[in-house]
Amino acid sequence: MKLPRQFFAPLAIGAPAPMRELPVRLERMIHFVPPHMEKMRAKVPELARQVDVVLGNLEDAIPVEAKGAARAGFIEMARSTDFGPTGLWTRINALNSPWALDDIVDIVGAVGNKLDVIMLPKVDGPWDIHYLDQLLAQLEARHRIAKPIMIHAILETAQGVNNVEAIAAASPRMHGMSLGPADLAASRAMKTTRVGGGHPEYKVIADAAGDAPRAAYQQDLWHYTIGKMVDACAAAGIKAFYGPFGDFSDAAACEAQFRNAFLMGCLGAWSLHPSQIAIAKKVFSPDPAEVAFAKKIVDAMPDGAGAVMIDGKMQDDATWKQAKVLIDLAKLVAAKDPDMGARYGL
Repeated sequence: MKLPRQFFAPLAIGAPAPMRELPVRLERMIHFVPPHMEKMRAKVPELARQVDVVLGNLEDAIPVEAKGAARAGFIEMARSTDFGPTGLWTRINALNSPWALDDIVDIVGAVGNKLDVIMLPKVDGPWDIHYLDQLLAQLEARHRIAKPIMIHAILETAQGVNNVEAIAAASPRMHGMSLGPADLAASRAMKTTRVGGGHPEYKVIADAAGDAPRAAYQQDLWHYTIGKMVDACAAAGIKAFYGPFGDFSDAAACEAQFRNAFLMGCLGAWSLHPSQIAIAKKVFSPDPAEVAFAKKIVDAMPDGAGAVMIDGKMQDDATWKQAKVLIDLAKLVAAKDPDMGARYGL
């Protein structure tokens, strides 16, 4: 265990000092791009104006024979695009793969000063974060990277869920964590082939009442894990995200899953298809009516002290804090989306 005084010390001579506070950025959707495909790379400049984060994916969904092309394509994409306020991330291959080391070394050496976050898949414990943390510091020192590259862990193994609190607090580089439901389902031997979302057989049924049909209610397979992840991230001061929703044809179910995650404390989700960008933008931007009510609370209690009645409901310091969460998020949305800013009255 690192002592507190050493926690924020650079891990290599000449590496930038770790951040003590996370950058305040809008990250409603992390949009995945397969960078080995030239036609997809050509769309990135336009995408960068539509999304909050562009991620070059090097791991799953990239064929083995295209791993090198994906890495080179990401570097070309990063060099040739002005991302402005949009975040630039990459998901590297897992640390136990033969491609991870080249992913890290080549990308940091080529575009480390433009890269905001490395997403690390299949994190089992804090040791995975420690390895990447040390290697990034060495590469940042070698290539004179001006700001530290953050780490975003994917929670997609049973061992990772078991160690989620230690992972969240493993390094000052920790940006946040995403739920990876497909690999996690396999790791747990769950009996589903769906990528996120509910399952019609995971349900509770109403009590029997004679021969009357018994109502059934589908449940959320991921509620427990999202709650555990959100708590670990909140306690460590980092960000929680929902990951992928695989059924591109079911926009309603995608929206429901994203909204569940939003209400539980997630800041955003992955968008794997262009149709999911608008869903994430809608869900992870607070509702104008909720923001208007939050403003009433803050206006009535400027310092958060005491208690007041608003529209027949009691408000106190706890609801003032809830209101502040909504207003702060609305301000971030308004800064990027003037139309939403007008609806928020900000």
